[in-house]
This record gives sequence, structure tokens and C-alpha cells, in this order.
Amino acid sequence: MPSVALRRHVLRSFAALASAVPLFRPGSSLPGSAAPLLGAPPPTERPVPTAPRRVLRRTLRASVTEGMVTEVFTACAGATALTAWAIALKLGPFLVGVMTALPFFAQFIQFPAAWLTSTFGHRRVALTAVFLSRVVMLPLCAVPWLPLELAGQQRLLVGIAAASAVLGVVGNNAWVAWMGELVPKNLRGRYFGRRTALCTISGTLASLAAGVLLDRLRGAEGPGLALPLLAAFACVVGFITTYIMSRQHDPAPGGTPFRLDLRATLMPWKDARARRVLLYQVTWNAAVGLSAPYFAFHMIKNLQMTFVIMALHAAAVAGVRVLTAPLWGKVIDRVGAQPVVMVCSLGISTIPLLWLLPAQGSLWPLVFDVLLAGSLWSGHGLAVFALPLAVAPRQGRPFYLAAFATTGGLAYAAASAMGGALAGALPATFTLGSHAWVNFHVLFVLSALARFGAVFFAARIIEPDAQSVSSLGALFGMAKVRLRALPALVGARTERREA
Repeated sequence: MPSVALRRHVLRSFAALASAVPLFRPGSSLPGSAAPLLGAPPPTERPVPTAPRRVLRRTLRASVTEGMVTEVFTACAGATALTAWAIALKLGPFLVGVMTALPFFAQFIQFPAAWLTSTFGHRRVALTAVFLSRVVMLPLCAVPWLPLELAGQQRLLVGIAAASAVLGVVGNNAWVAWMGELVPKNLRGRYFGRRTALCTISGTLASLAAGVLLDRLRGAEGPGLALPLLAAFACVVGFITTYIMSRQHDPAPGGTPFRLDLRATLMPWKDARARRVLLYQVTWNAAVGLSAPYFAFHMIKNLQMTFVIMALHAAAVAGVRVLTAPLWGKVIDRVGAQPVVMVCSLGISTIPLLWLLPAQGSLWPLVFDVLLAGSLWSGHGLAVFALPLAVAPRQGRPFYLAAFATTGGLAYAAASAMGGALAGALPATFTLGSHAWVNFHVLFVLSALARFGAVFFAARIIEPDAQSVSSLGALFGMAKVRLRALPALVGARTERREA
């Protein structure tokens, strides 16, 4: 029985991890972070027709397959590939920051996306928007052969990234609503846990394969052959994922037109508890956005890391996140989300400072980044998903959640652009205190200080029934005692089986 309970808890934690809107770090695509994993369905508040068992089983299998194939698209056209395009087309730090922040800036269309989903139906909007967000990469296949100046190629890249980001938000909004209608409440934990685990495996393998291709066929000047090939393959995968999605059942076809009431969008700002969460979201996302888009740029340009090593680093971070999710899930159940947000924010504030240590040919400090980032971002992701649900009332909850996503996304995007402008204004390398520094080191230090400042806003959050931060120490102390006693318990159980 304990093993069954543990398995169920792990699956619920996987599902919650999939539900959290990830703050991408260090600028590269993490396996399991593709669009359909950015938000799991919220509990439905009205009865919907239940699909026949055979149809439901077939649809859920198709959704798992679609998620795994989508991870291949992310490996070919996600943040790492876009950063490689940016370097190949000689984009400066400012445009790199703008481009990689576009998925966050695109959160401002959450409310119009909700209107589209409700008016035209979940399935129709999801199929259309997801398909367009993936085939929009098609012009990149021909960039090296188009009669465009370098400036024209740069504008084309940023325009494609912007269109993909906007369409991705619309598609994800509709997909979340679709899955909320489709997946029975009693199956969600097990189903999304299994889906997330399989997508993580698929994303890891796809990222490694893309990294090998980029290292082998990367051009000395310009995109070379690897990037156009990845863009073409991403478009093919886009067709495949759309076909798989089209095979999935929709239990509530059609739409329910409603009037978009702008006054309802202001409800979260009038709620004192929600306003404190919003202020934390703004300050935290701005602090993270100041540096997050430039980690991948720093890896390639200054640390001279290969794409395979970058993929291995991202996979290791994702693996630690998955392994630590069950522990954080249990902690949040015991003490609440607010103390976990505060403690994880404090720990994550030190991570940018770790990136002052690695140098070309000396990457060993990244081992500490994998352990700290993987474990702390896991807890933070679970807590920031649970926190808005804890402070938002059931009536008007969609507007609260959309407000959290919109304000956090805009803050991240604005800070990323500001960080890029600052990095562009600084010299690429300089000496300070007889030590060589690069411009991105300044962003890492400023981001760490800003994250420390955001912790004070986390301390002001009021969550009903949450315990104090000091209760976390006692809880981890109990966990340490249990871990020490684990070998004896395992030995006793083995002796009983042998007897």
C-alpha cells in the first residue's frame, strides 16, 4: 500500500509540475516545457458530456503521442534554436532579449485568446492556432537563399518568432480549455503525470539529436545547413502534431459567445490579497527576465559550449526538477505555497552569481547550477501555480489567472529588453579588479540583486491557512530523520519477505 500511495503522489506532483507556467532558464528549451505543458486544465465548474470510454481512451493516447511529438518541434524551433539563429544572423543582445522574451510579452493577449476560445470552440481554435504557430517557421528554411540583406533576414527572424509566440498563446489557451472538458477529474493526476514523464523523455532525446546536428552542420558564417534543416523538420512535425490533434474527441464542440467585460479584468487589482501576488509576480519576473534570455547566448559566445553539452545541461536540470517534484508537492500540501515561494525565491536569487564562475574550458561550476536550479525551480514552479489558485475566488477565477499570466509576462518581456539594451551598451569584455569580465556578468549580478529584492514582496503575500517559513525547517528536519531511518526500514522489510 505505501508504494501505491507514493506512486499516486508522484503522479500528482508530475501533474502539478506540468501545470506550472515555467520561467525559462537558462534561456534554453527544457524538455517537457513545450506549449501543451504550460498549463494543465483547471477544475471544470460546470458539467460536460462524458465521452464514451472507447473514444476517451483513444483520445488520451493520441494526446500523449501529440505531446511527445511536440517536444521534437520544441527541440527544432524552441529557444535554443532561435538563439542559434540569432547568433548566425548577428543579432545584438537587445534583439536577442526581445526575441526570447516574445512568448512572455505575448501573454497580453490572454483575454482576447479566452474570448476566441469561448466564441469559436476549444478544438477549432486549438487546431488552427497550434498549426499556424508551427508552420510559420517555413520561411526560415529558405533564409540563406532569399534575396535579403542581413537586416532583412534579422527582421524576418524576429517577425516569425513574434507570430509563433502570439499564436502559441492562443493555441495553448484553447488546448487547456479543451483538455479541461475532456479529461475526467479523477484521471487528471495519473494522466498528466504519465504524459509529462513521457514528454520529458522525448524532449531530452530530441534536444540531444538537435544538438548533434547543430554541432556537425553549423556554418562558420551564417545559418549553415543545420538551422534551415531544423526549421524544415519543425514544419513537418507541425503537420504531424496537427493531424494527431485532429483525431482527438471534443466533448463540448461549438462555442458560447460572451461579451468581453473589461471591468472584470480589473477585479484582481481590487483584491488586496491578489494584488500582493501580482506585485510579487511583476518584481520577480522582471528580476528573472533581466538575465534569463542571455544564459544561452553566454554559453555559446563566451563559454564556447557545444549544442550537445547545452542539451545535456538542460536535460540534467529537467531531470532534477522531475525527481524533486514529489518532495515539494508534499511540502506544499503541509505548509502551503507562500513559504515555499519565499524560500525557493531566496535560493534562486543566488543562481545567477554561480554563472560568474564558469569559463571556457572550466565548466565544472555548472554542476551546482544543475542541482540548485533543478530542485529550486521545481518547488517554485509548483508553488507559483498553487498560489494564484489559493488567493483567487472561484467566481472570476479565469480573470485572476489571466491577470497573473499577463502582468508577469509583460514584466519579464520589458526587463529582457532592458537587459539587452544594457548589455549592448557595455563593452563585450572588460577588466575589473585584475579579473576579466563580460557584459553578461553585469546582468547576472543585477538580476541576483533584483531577485533578492523580490523576496520581500513574497514575504508580504497572504495565503489562507499557510504556515510560517520556519515550519519548513522543521519539516525538512523530519524528512532528514526519516531518510536516516530508511535503510533500517528497507532491511526489516527484506527480512520479513525472506521469512
